[in-house]
Amino acid sequence: MDGFEVRAAGPAERAAIDALHEREWGGPYVVAHDTRHDVRTLPTLVAVDDAAEVVGALTYRVDEDGLEVVTLVAAVPGGGVGTALLSAATSIAAETGLARVWLITSNDNLRALRFYQRRGLRLVRVDRGAVDRARQLKPEIPLVGEDGIPLHDELVLERRTVAEG
Repeated sequence: MDGFEVRAAGPAERAAIDALHEREWGGPYVVAHDTRHDVRTLPTLVAVDDAAEVVGALTYRVDEDGLEVVTLVAAVPGGGVGTALLSAATSIAAETGLARVWLITSNDNLRALRFYQRRGLRLVRVDRGAVDRARQLKPEIPLVGEDGIPLHDELVLERRTVAEG
């Protein structure tokens, strides 16, 4: 995809961001590490094309553990939008002195594992049964995920933004 800008989301993009989250997660709520997040309340980066259309969004939260990417979605995968959004989030973390960017994906999401590892994130932990627990907070999470893989665990990936000494 040619010609898009990554920047902080503004109020005018809210409906388009919500539509992307509806498509990917069935609404504004995602559950990760036993926490239910309302992504509408999180800082959001958007990728906007030359026609001012939202073509991707990334939500995140910051704490002492670093910058956690909570959601990342591109309207059309494969055009560089996800890479640009992840790069922008990594820059925010580095510029604010956070030691890492991290995120969680589910054990069935092989496409995401490939995407994140190719962009320098490393698998650092498996939380066995985390998706099973998440169904208590979001019962609509399916039992079977992508490629017919039973959906049970969360995989934690990270990229260090500063060298470990």
